[in-house]
Amino acid sequence: MDNSWKIKKELTFTNIYAEISRLGEDYHILLSGGERPHIGCTVLAVPRQSLDGSGKMSSTASVLNVTGHKDEEVCRYLAEKVSAGKNAVVVCTGGIHMDEITKEQIAEIVEAMRIIVVKIVGKQ
Repeated sequence: MDNSWKIKKELTFTNIYAEISRLGEDYHILLSGGERPHIGCTVLAVPRQSLDGSGKMSSTASVLNVTGHKDEEVCRYLAEKVSAGKNAVVVCTGGIHMDEITKEQIAEIVEAMRIIVVKIVGKQ
């Protein structure tokens, strides 16, 4: 198995890239895209059983944000979902910047994150 790979998601207004590295049993995800990719957030997610008592896997996250950046939502989503899905520690770092982004474009990014999670969790 490759220890690193890339996922490119083409949106109607930009491209989003996820570079995934496997470090032992853990994962690092570098997320970038938009007009000015940057580091806006880093999330560390640690797997645990769900607190609802169902026995499902979930995760707990710690977040570091760069002041004024809004990248936590996408980085946290990727880190927590991959952590729970792979039962692994995950770090997600990155940022996607678009000037004057619309609600429709934000929804497109959120959907792209769902697709990226499925691809990462499904990779053997």
